[in-house]
Amino acid sequence: MNRKILIWSVTAALAGFLFGFDTVVISGAEKKLQLLWNSSDMFHGVVVIGMALWGTVIGALLGGIPTNKIGRKKTLVWIGILYTISAIGSAFASDPITFAVFRFLGGLGVGASTIAAPAYISEIAPAKDRGKLVGLYQFNIVFGILMAFFSNYLLNDIGENAWRWMVGIEAFPAALYTIFALSIPKSPRWLLTKLRISEAKNVLQIINPDLDPEKLMMEIREEMDNTIPNENIFLKKFRFPLILAFLIAFFNQLSGINALLYYAPRILTEAGLEESSALLSSIGVGVTNLIFTLLGVILIDKLGRKQLMYICSFGYIVSLSLVSIAFFFNWEGSAVPIFLFLFIASHAIGQGTVIWVFISEIFPNHLRGSGQAFGSSVHWILAAVVPSLIPVLFSTVGAGMVFLFFTIMMVFQLLFVALMMPETKGISLEELSKTLTK
Repeated sequence: MNRKILIWSVTAALAGFLFGFDTVVISGAEKKLQLLWNSSDMFHGVVVIGMALWGTVIGALLGGIPTNKIGRKKTLVWIGILYTISAIGSAFASDPITFAVFRFLGGLGVGASTIAAPAYISEIAPAKDRGKLVGLYQFNIVFGILMAFFSNYLLNDIGENAWRWMVGIEAFPAALYTIFALSIPKSPRWLLTKLRISEAKNVLQIINPDLDPEKLMMEIREEMDNTIPNENIFLKKFRFPLILAFLIAFFNQLSGINALLYYAPRILTEAGLEESSALLSSIGVGVTNLIFTLLGVILIDKLGRKQLMYICSFGYIVSLSLVSIAFFFNWEGSAVPIFLFLFIASHAIGQGTVIWVFISEIFPNHLRGSGQAFGSSVHWILAAVVPSLIPVLFSTVGAGMVFLFFTIMMVFQLLFVALMMPETKGISLEELSKTLTK
């Protein structure tokens, strides 16, 4: 693999580290904040926790605009700036509204990163390595999640202001990432959609000196010649990739993954663990996530996207069923963490690894930002709704019923994989565009 492609891919993928850290760091602080500000379950879930998620939704909805207009690179730089401001502001907040506003800014960065980073990496990567390189984004997400759990555990007992350190420490990696993002080149495929041909040719020659850039440019131009001015992803010919993006994002969140990541200590406490043991088990969740995501990244270009989704679906159904049964029959203690680790492993090797790769592959070059914005928006709207409802649902219908619902949804995901999902491994972006656009 070209060393420069790897370095640039890793750099862009570091947006995923901040995504993971920012998303999960709140899990160690959220109970302290609810007690500090004496918030009701509804206010705590919808405002204190939910504002970051709704920021993510807005970032996903609108992130395609800067990704297409100013380019993938500049968007990644601005994402780093948003993360930095959000971390500093959240750490110094003195009331729940101020805290929620700064967390909202971080959410904008999370939502936009799910568009810009996978789009950038998919557009510089060769087809044979595209899965593992885009998969680095997901690997960094779970690495960030692990570091957030670990950070929360270390900072938990440093005093009454521990929560400020928990949410504020993110400013350091965010500032470093912003500097690194300035060093990567612009995406050659984005440059070509803007008719900046000489710049695109220069980047293509750096990416692969042995590849004839004229041949790739001809394929990209051929795709562009078949487009209509100002067309959008909602045209009839893009209906199939649109449905695919919707369903993979829909099932990703209806597995309950974000509900678990946001409330891991709370869920484990409900299962009978003490607070310190729950925080330590949360680190186990993060380690499991990291190991199986790495395995997914290694396998995605060998087994393919669809095979990983089969493995994932069966693992989901088994693990979520066991978690639900454990809550229904009050199996307190060590059983629930083991079942949750199986659930996390199933997610990491399948949905976790596949979703951002798959969505970045199925739309044509000139609509990739818009297509990813759509898929990411579906993902994050549900990611905002589901975790926001968890405190209320746990106190009303109970954890067992919640996890039973997630189990049923994963049966439907298995049907989606079997009946609709195409295999995309090893196929060029331009060829996929021809195949999936009717």
